[in-house]
Amino acid sequence: MPATNKGAERAAASSDGDEDVIEILTEDHRRVDDMFDEYEAMKNDGDDEAKEERVAAICLALTVHATVEEELFYPAAREALDEEDADMIDEAEVEHSTVKDLIAELADMTPSDDLYDAKVKVLSEYVRHHVQEEEGSIFPAIRDTDLDLETLGADIAARREELMDEYQSEAEQ
Repeated sequence: MPATNKGAERAAASSDGDEDVIEILTEDHRRVDDMFDEYEAMKNDGDDEAKEERVAAICLALTVHATVEEELFYPAAREALDEEDADMIDEAEVEHSTVKDLIAELADMTPSDDLYDAKVKVLSEYVRHHVQEEEGSIFPAIRDTDLDLETLGADIAARREELMDEYQSEAEQ
């Protein structure tokens, strides 16, 4: 029985454009979390093609999410936060670096490779830890600033759409 695609359902449900940046980024977190759950449910069913497709979708979602955070959200957050709270952004960027390393390793692997499932599991755990820190510390601190969350949300949504189009065009070539 195939896993449902909760990630795609969440993406469709969150496309109304009226969300602030924190709502958009949190929705991204939930979508990726759902995809990790779907992978976990399918990892022992022997369908390597489905596993590889799910991991590719996870890695794409994480790459796009990290890019919009690094290009738009983190610079705005760093500017809006006081110096002590801005240190959280430094830590988040270091965590992104580790996530990118795991994504690159998975891109060079197939599900039949040793440690494939282990790398996906570590990626999942690392991302979930990162999400906890963002949602537990960074997002509440940002809500206490005068940052225009809706405008930044619109910018993030537009950039995310550009990146998705760009990656899909590259995949078709």
